[in-house]
Amino acid sequence: MTFHGWPAEALEFYEQLETDNSRTFWQAQRARYERDVRTPMVELLDALEPEFGPGKIFRPNRDVRFSADKSPYKTHIGGYLEGGGYIQLSADGLACGNGMYQLATDQLARYRAAVAEDLSGAELQRVIAAVEAAGPGVHGRDALKTAPRGIAKDHPRIELLRNKGLVAWQEWEPAAWLGTAAALEPIVGFLRASQPLMSWLDGHVGPSELPER
Repeated sequence: MTFHGWPAEALEFYEQLETDNSRTFWQAQRARYERDVRTPMVELLDALEPEFGPGKIFRPNRDVRFSADKSPYKTHIGGYLEGGGYIQLSADGLACGNGMYQLATDQLARYRAAVAEDLSGAELQRVIAAVEAAGPGVHGRDALKTAPRGIAKDHPRIELLRNKGLVAWQEWEPAAWLGTAAALEPIVGFLRASQPLMSWLDGHVGPSELPER
């Protein structure tokens, strides 16, 4: 299969889902979702696999168990790559991410130790500068309002140390090129540009070693 982009009908599907997020609408439009939304994502992940590893598509259903919003379906489609990277399409357009969105307790300890250390911390600053110079923004997640315990408030990398996650992110508004094979180019460009951030996180933080709950 060859990736040809997402048709305008994919964005229209999500515009309508935002208005009518019901099982009745979903069941009536499921074939349309499969054809216009999910199939292009499958084709995209297949095209990216040789360079970035196999991909997987997230389920369209929301986990509403602990949410006040009981809307049953996500208003976007998301896919991720084993080699690092996340792709999302919604009525707002295309978005890509890469990094570690939410650090587990043991990951957070390793992240802060690496950021606090002069050599690895300075390396991360250089990586972030290079990633942002290429286009993507780098953003902290769930930042503390004050310094973490044991870290001086005037530490030169205090802004990074307050984060509980760190990701590169880039968005593109709806445009005609999204419905063509040219949509592959900015995605590949983002993944290549953001890979140094993922490499730093892999090398200094790594996966969580805590047992799954």
